[in-house]
Amino acid sequence: MILEKNVLGTELEACCFEPKTGFYRDGFCKTGIDDVGTHVVCSIMTEEFLRFSNSRGNDLSTPIPYYQFPGLKPGDKWCLCVSRWKEAYEAGLAPFVILEATHEKALNYVTFEMLLEHKYVPL
Repeated sequence: MILEKNVLGTELEACCFEPKTGFYRDGFCKTGIDDVGTHVVCSIMTEEFLRFSNSRGNDLSTPIPYYQFPGLKPGDKWCLCVSRWKEAYEAGLAPFVILEATHEKALNYVTFEMLLEHKYVPL
């Protein structure tokens, strides 16, 4: 078994099981050769980000049962495509990131500092 790592260099933690996220719908932001979108950034959805994503042609709010996609609402955790997260970052609309559950491959596309700037800190 391959030990997946997060952007902190430690073992990748689960992002979310309800709704079950990840390209493989296993709760983790893992990636592989089939994952052309590189769904590796564990993020907490906001209304602003969901509107932004929809405006870019990716409606994340509407359920698509065929793909086991429940439709997202603000507060849901989800493994985002790193390119969409970066696009939202550049537009000033990036959602918070859970670093422990964000796959290290995100660092091939964004800097650690970008992610750290949007680190989720529980109250």
